[in-house]
Amino acid sequence: MTKIVGTLGPKSRSVEAISACLKAGMSVARFDFSWGDSEYHQETLENLKASIKATKKLCAVMLDTVGAELQVVNKRETTISLTEDAIVTLTPHQGQEASNEVLPINFGGLAKAVKKGDTIFVGQYLFTGSETTSVWLEVDQVNGDDVICVVKNSATLAGSMFTLHASQVHIDMPTLTDKDKEVISTWGVQNKIDFISLSYTRHAEDVREAREFLSKLGDLSQTQIFAKIENVEGLTHFDEILKEADGIILSRGNLGIDLPPEKVFLFQKAAVHKCNMAGKPAVVTRVVDSMTDNLRPTRAEATDVANAVLDGTDAILLGAETLRGLYPVETISTVGKICAEAGKVFNQDLYFKKTVKFVGEPMTHLEAIASSAVRAAIKVKASVIICFTSSGRAARLIAKYRPTMPVLSVVIPRLKTNQLKWSFTGAFEARQSLIVRGLFPMLADPRHPAESNNATNESVLKVALDHGKASGVIKSHDRVVVCQKVGDASVVKIIELED
Repeated sequence: MTKIVGTLGPKSRSVEAISACLKAGMSVARFDFSWGDSEYHQETLENLKASIKATKKLCAVMLDTVGAELQVVNKRETTISLTEDAIVTLTPHQGQEASNEVLPINFGGLAKAVKKGDTIFVGQYLFTGSETTSVWLEVDQVNGDDVICVVKNSATLAGSMFTLHASQVHIDMPTLTDKDKEVISTWGVQNKIDFISLSYTRHAEDVREAREFLSKLGDLSQTQIFAKIENVEGLTHFDEILKEADGIILSRGNLGIDLPPEKVFLFQKAAVHKCNMAGKPAVVTRVVDSMTDNLRPTRAEATDVANAVLDGTDAILLGAETLRGLYPVETISTVGKICAEAGKVFNQDLYFKKTVKFVGEPMTHLEAIASSAVRAAIKVKASVIICFTSSGRAARLIAKYRPTMPVLSVVIPRLKTNQLKWSFTGAFEARQSLIVRGLFPMLADPRHPAESNNATNESVLKVALDHGKASGVIKSHDRVVVCQKVGDASVVKIIELED
């Protein structure tokens, strides 16, 4: 029921590897533009399309922007050894070679942003925390544009890319950079991406600006924006960001640097709860770091995944584990199994009551229908809830109440025109369900009526039931709750299947 987002990269970009990831349970593929060019990612995406065709498994596409990310410029990819208590200078002069004395960075304003005593973290891109390839620095003094730091732990920086994070410091860089805009307006438009992960979202205005930019790009006006919360600034404005965004990604790697360790769990629980009550997907990152190099997660990681599910998380996002990890398929499979076990003991009754209480009365028309469908399905022990929808909103509202059974979202295509040509909507809406917990989309044939009494005319409901039977969630004599519109009325009905 809990979804898995996998980051595709060197270890997971062949048709064979992606097909295995899809079979293991990946439902959203993340393309991270912090590294690799559009050509590289296009090759990977073509392999993803081939894998979807071969496995017949639907998968959505997420583009992850670079945003206000500070990077160490190490053109020669030199290995740099830093010793505890040594002095190292961070400089914006990118012409200098990276060494154990000087680290050139991609931002000219760091000297104005930091002060003596501030903490700066430098680590391999998508660091897992277990590597010796990360170092903590303390600002000693600022000299012009340069920041002179004391090394707090011995480390060897090895690898092609290092990111830099200044703890609780405002970095005056745009959330959507010129490079991001170029990638979205070319690669994004060409591939009609389903989601944008907006890195380093700090204010609601960041989301509004991104949405305005997407609105000018034709098909991408339907693309959903997931605000990636990575620092205290984003946390401070969390409530207003949540109102604007379509979903939230809790980037615990950078947040773990910005926040004291003892505060991280509090933020996660509060943020996930707010997303749940708003009916917007919450995605949690950095859960099984050790599986980047190991076949099994630690006990703490396994418990962390389970707790994320019990907290109400919609999806788990895997970064380094699938991008450069040695066991991408096994990681997806293991996380999926832990999520499934945690889902079995999720207290749906308590969650349902809390959600109904939070929503309050009078409920909106759709909210009342959604909660009633879930209540009916639980009372009659239905095996599945089938929801007919064209925008996907009704199905997402049902999923908001976290029913114990899967929700089959049957997306009915609608005919639209831009005055030049006619086309059907529906594909976007179906794929965007793939990040919502408990929601499983199916795109209906536009030639079929929503329901038909004519035995010769195959109805969408029959197709949906057959789909449920084929996937093993519906059996003979099962009860099924159906939620659909009939004319102007919304109807919730219970069907008992025959042999």
